[in-house]
Amino acid sequence: MNLLRTGPWWLGLAVMFLGAVCLYASTELAVTAQYAAIGPGMFVLAVGLGLVGLGVLILIQIARGEVFEADEAENAAPGQAMGKRAFFTALLAAALPALIIEMLGLPVTAMLSFMLVARAFGSKRLLSDLIVGFVLASSGWFLFGWLGLQLGGFFPLAGF
Repeated sequence: MNLLRTGPWWLGLAVMFLGAVCLYASTELAVTAQYAAIGPGMFVLAVGLGLVGLGVLILIQIARGEVFEADEAENAAPGQAMGKRAFFTALLAAALPALIIEMLGLPVTAMLSFMLVARAFGSKRLLSDLIVGFVLASSGWFLFGWLGLQLGGFFPLAGF
């Protein structure tokens, strides 16, 4: 039990807490739907259960004495400071949809977010990243439309 006190036990508890938040949120959503067997709450419930399970597994690993260090394959340099520019670029990419999706629509918003995440990971090919992001987002938008799910206008600023 001494290992549980010295290890990063808070990590397992934090993951379990996030799972509990998802489980609580799933109580507000329908787990099944009238037109489909799976409702929106089913995914939130599955994520919540998965997070609680992973939190328990993390706590078990800590109790067994597992040391959490970066693997060599992760290209992590111990002692190196976090790249603040990359972090804030990725943070902007995550926040951007909440700010502009209603005005620009899903494909353009996702294209910009894709480009920003690629830039945060070190990509220097701006135009290529924009094109790939637009193709992926547009494909998703058309696929969901074909399935009967509406994701808003393609480019609301232009009226379509």
